[in-house]
Amino acid sequence: MKKEVKVGFLAIVAVALFIFGYNFLKGNNLFNTSRTFYAVYDDVEGLSKSASVTINGFQVGTVTEIDFMKSGQLLVTMNLNDEFSFPKESVAKIYGGGLIGGKSMKIELDDDFSDIAKSGDTLQSAVDEGLIELVNEKLTPLKDKISNAVVEVDSLLKSINYVLDMDTRNNLKKSIENLSGTLGSLNSSSSDIESVLKVNKEQINNSINKFSQTADNLSKFSDTLSRIELNKIVQNADETISNLNKFSDKLNNGEGSISKLLNDDQFYLNLENATKEMEELMRDIKLNPKRYVHFSLFGKNNKKYENPEE
Repeated sequence: MKKEVKVGFLAIVAVALFIFGYNFLKGNNLFNTSRTFYAVYDDVEGLSKSASVTINGFQVGTVTEIDFMKSGQLLVTMNLNDEFSFPKESVAKIYGGGLIGGKSMKIELDDDFSDIAKSGDTLQSAVDEGLIELVNEKLTPLKDKISNAVVEVDSLLKSINYVLDMDTRNNLKKSIENLSGTLGSLNSSSSDIESVLKVNKEQINNSINKFSQTADNLSKFSDTLSRIELNKIVQNADETISNLNKFSDKLNNGEGSISKLLNDDQFYLNLENATKEMEELMRDIKLNPKRYVHFSLFGKNNKKYENPEE
């Protein structure tokens, strides 16, 4: 072979290797047949080309293109090398993203395998929160609480500084000194009381014993007195009840005037008639006293008695 042919052949091989390597680095394998799928996003959350595409954690392809659409949304193109069939209603979700690693793509399978996705289909899209977003979401309320706490502590310290001015501090210092003196006086007083109690301990014990004996004697005396009075009361009550029973028996047996008054109607009528006659006699004496009393110094003749009109 001539040198020109060799150089031309090597140039063609080099160009082919360059094209193959470039596409391989982009995630495209020129020797494998692949399927193309699409997904539309409002925000790809930092997803880049050549990002891996996984199903159940197994890489089945890569992201090949991310282009703007007329509506401002982003069209993501995925090449899947694996021949695994999945439902058309599956969701292409962007996930991951942390302090070091970038975003990735995963396909969450739908339960209905009756409608299988084909190359060129547009899948449903979704975005999963990454580590940074979760950390920001959790730390934002905590940051607000810390900020509010710092502001409240600062306000409290300002209020304390305003209240505890120099005069207040001096007054507090004097109050503490006075309290310390008062406690010292109480301590000395308690010591004096303790010494007095020690000296008069025997006398105090004797007084307590005598008081206890007096209380016992008073208790016994009150018990005796209460028993005596109770016996008398019971005895008098028995006598009274006995007399009442006797009186009731006499009444029931018809003995005595009261029993006759209660049981004998004729006795009651006689008594009522006697009362009426006595009333008439007293009225007649009042109206005609001369009929019953005669007093004369010269012996006058008595006037004839005349019945009253009423």
